Amino acid sequence: MKNFNLSKELIIALETMNITEPTEIQKQSIPVAMSGADILASSQTGSGKTLAYLLPLIDAFIKNKTTALILVPTRELATQIHSTLNKVTTAYKMNSAVLIGGEPMFKQFMQLKKNPKVIIGTPGRIIEHLNRRSLKIEHIGIIVLDEMDRMLDMGMKEQLEEINKFLPEKRQVLMFSATMPKHIIAVSQKYLNNPVRIMVGATNKAAAEIKQELMHVSNKEKFSELTKQLGNRVGSVIIFVKTKRSADQLAKMLKYENHKAEAIHGDLSQSQRERVILSFRKLNHRIMVATDVAARGLDIPHTQHVINYDLPMCPEDYLHRIGRTGRAGAIGHALSFISPDDVVRWRAIDRLVNKGESTPRSAFRSDKKKRKRSFGKRTSICDSKKFNSFDSSGRRTFDCNRYRSTI
Repeated sequence: MKNFNLSKELIIALETMNITEPTEIQKQSIPVAMSGADILASSQTGSGKTLAYLLPLIDAFIKNKTTALILVPTRELATQIHSTLNKVTTAYKMNSAVLIGGEPMFKQFMQLKKNPKVIIGTPGRIIEHLNRRSLKIEHIGIIVLDEMDRMLDMGMKEQLEEINKFLPEKRQVLMFSATMPKHIIAVSQKYLNNPVRIMVGATNKAAAEIKQELMHVSNKEKFSELTKQLGNRVGSVIIFVKTKRSADQLAKMLKYENHKAEAIHGDLSQSQRERVILSFRKLNHRIMVATDVAARGLDIPHTQHVINYDLPMCPEDYLHRIGRTGRAGAIGHALSFISPDDVVRWRAIDRLVNKGESTPRSAFRSDKKKRKRSFGKRTSICDSKKFNSFDSSGRRTFDCNRYRSTI
């Protein structure tokens, strides 16, 4: 980190966090951001991108008192970024505010009255403050758009465009995305001015540190197989399911089997979600049962295992799920249960991850005994009619944004 010409106090703070060597995304992003250029960056989850933009942002504040706005898709990600910011800036008087839904507005009004130099928030709550005129961002110097792909997936495009109307024309924008499809590049043109493009690793593939397994099981066998797998595995586990109801039910069943488990999903209040996450971080419970939306942006380094009890309805969510393990170079394990109803859905995931190539044997290990089972009736990835829609050519598609709003 010393090669970046960061302040001595900042280097000491990083060393206390056991951070002495930069990751690849940090090596490429930090010098560019410190030069004042816009950035369009993509890297796998767990690559250290939070510090890739926080360090230049802090450096700009120290040298020029530059203020910053960080926009993120979820409340959990906002609080995690705020926690990291506080750890790095212990030597500086750097006020910051977290503006997220699910928290009392008056509490946030008090934060804003202290004239924060860094504002971290979700688009919806930021707009609420802008409309109330409790927040002014016309003099913001640096804007960070973190997990841009997730914000667009969650239907936040119009909110981002509304916020952009309040921002100054002269500003630096740092955009980070785990994936970089064409529509992300197209949208970036509205926010970025001649950006430096940075791509680290294959963003449509899982990190090499994640060992992936498939297991073919019938729906009747799933729970018994899950308990067997939990008994054979050591360390913390995040189990993904499709619905809020499934999360509550599965957590309850696991507790009945004497497993320490808690559920996290969109129906929990912010304080309840924070309690579950904190308890999981402190190892008070080993297992967290989660829906996709509830677990987005979670950065819990000690998570050794991810189990896809239900396959994701939207193929792109697969990489985000398994990216909760194998973070910062650690070895992680991801197991996916595939029932007879999941065959077509898995093929869609396989096509996305491997760009039409067949799944490499080195990437996945399959339970051969289970694999011999008859698959019976196959269903489409669009099997939930409630979320079906049609594209411009009349083809039936699955509306991921509508689905995600329910979990």
